[in-house]
This record gives sequence, C-alpha cells and structure tokens, in this order.
Amino acid sequence: MSTQLAARPPLAASPGLTPATLRPAEARPALSVVVPAYNEQEVLPAFHARLTPVMEAIGLPWEVVYVNDGSRDRTLPIMEGLRAADPRVALVNLSRNFGKEIALTAGLDHATATEAVIVIDADLQDPPEVIPDLVAAWRGQGVDIAYAQRRVREGETWVKKATASAFYRVMQRIGGKVKLPPNTGDFRLMSRRALDALLSLREQHRFMKGLFAWVGFPSVAVLYDRAPRAAGETKWNYWKLWNLSLEGITSFTVAPLKVATYLGLATAVFASGYGLLIILRTMIWGNPVAGYPSLMAVVLFLGGVQLMTLGIIGEYLGRIFNETKGRPLYLVERHLPSEAPLQRHTTS
Repeated sequence: MSTQLAARPPLAASPGLTPATLRPAEARPALSVVVPAYNEQEVLPAFHARLTPVMEAIGLPWEVVYVNDGSRDRTLPIMEGLRAADPRVALVNLSRNFGKEIALTAGLDHATATEAVIVIDADLQDPPEVIPDLVAAWRGQGVDIAYAQRRVREGETWVKKATASAFYRVMQRIGGKVKLPPNTGDFRLMSRRALDALLSLREQHRFMKGLFAWVGFPSVAVLYDRAPRAAGETKWNYWKLWNLSLEGITSFTVAPLKVATYLGLATAVFASGYGLLIILRTMIWGNPVAGYPSLMAVVLFLGGVQLMTLGIIGEYLGRIFNETKGRPLYLVERHLPSEAPLQRHTTS
C-alpha cells in the first residue's frame, strides 16, 4: 500500500482539504475520540470496552480514531480486531514511531467529527467515564474547550508529582501570554473550530499542551480523579519527561536566552569588579605571585558560563534547523476510516 505524506492536513496539500472535508457530511460523526497508542496491547481491549458504553450513553453519533505509533507488540493487530468488530473504529498506522505529540497530531488530522473531538490516552489513567462531564460542560456552558483537570493523581510517585508541579509553575511564570492550566494533560474536548485552528499549527517540535493553550478560545476546567495505569508500563521515564519539559519551555518562550544574556552581563560585571580589585591591591600592596587555585576557579567559572550559554543557543538553533528542512510531521502506512452509517447532527 502506498505511503501517505502528512506535512499538512494529510490527504491534500491545499489548506482545509482534510479527511473531514473529503467525507460527506451525512457520513460524518458528531464526536471523534482520538487515542494515540504505543505498545498498549495489555490495555487496549479494556479501554475500548469501557469507552463504548460511555459514548453510546451520550446519544450522539461518534467514532474512535486509534493511532498506532510504531508499536512493537500486538497493538496494531488488536486495533485491527477492534475495527473489524466495531465499524465506528478508525485506524491510523504510522510508518514508524514518531512520538506521542506527533501521533496525537496524526489522530487529530484524521478525526472527521462535525462538532467536537475528544483526546484521551489508552492507559485508562484518564477514565473514559469523565467524557460525559466534558460534553456536558461544552454543551451547557457554550465553550470551545473543556479540559480535564486532575484533582487527584493516583499511582504516581511523590517525585513525579513534585516535578510536574514545578514544571507547571515555571511555565506559568515564563510562558508570557500562553498560560498552561495546572495539573492538566492532553485529556480534553475541543470544538470543531478550535480543532481547525489547532491543525493550522504545523511546527516540527510539538508540545501539545502548549499548543492547546496557544489557540485560546473560551474554555472551562472539569475536575476529575486520575487513576493508576490499568495495565502495562508507562512510556514516560524521567529522561523523556525532562526532554518534554525542555520542548515545552523552548517552544513557547525565549526566557532561557534572556537568562543567558543576564547571566553573561552579571559575569561581565563581576569580572570587571574583580579586575578593579586586583588593580587596587597591586597599587597598595604590590604584585604578589598569583594563586593557582583562584586562577583556575575564575577560568572554570567563565568557561562554564560560556558553555551553558552556547548550549541554550544550540537548543534554539537546532529547532530552527529542523523547521527549515520542511519535512512532513509523520508518514501514514495505512489509514482505515470508520464505516458506521452516521447522520449529521448539530448541537442544540
């Protein structure tokens, strides 16, 4: 099967020509649930079993878009089995592992809902039973985004909770006009117009929590208790979380560059003051033999500051390099749309 490029909304190069617009309105669902997955064979059947009655109880036509992000276990065959048993299942199989942020983008690109899209992980830490609360907030309060805000984080160590809290505080302080809501992940509902605005952002280095906040639109928080992972192992170790935090900081603020500038200025002032002190001491007490330890301390301090500053500049330069290459965000090996006979539905 031929490989499909997806640098922009994937089925065509022209803006606005997406899987949603290519599909007849009467065959499109009101709601799409987007579920990126990587090596989730243990939990996928249980997730779909819990998702189905929840979505059926809402009473709107719906589909679920499963995205296989290059899994190396039986995630793809399980997705194919779910689609064979339920025509409301759509499958997007990426050509390799691109990472969760890109896989989520691929799922949103292929969501065909006319009214709203729901983003949720497959590990059941975000309970599907919260989705009706998101839908109620969206329809009842007339907002474009209803995001699930964690009230309790079960199954996580105190270290992870503390570092997550610190990251959100840092982003609140340095994020400028883009404010990340605290204790909020990807689990949310977005209206079609908010989704279309989000899909117009095609940068390579994607921090989806920041992009969700950047597009704006009226939003409301829906509190919920986050559960422990139902099965399998988390794919987010501390190294990956650290890199994700760097992605978020460098994607939405130039504060590190400003810090490097101010640190360089402070170092220059300190060096000038120290040089003046050396001159005064020489004039008063003569020119004693310079101490080797103090000389090495100054050299190492200045060298460390310079290397740190170059590293910060390199982070931004590397992102510019990746953007200028103009590569597609992802490649799709196979896209199997949902096939349920759906009817057009508009919210009241």
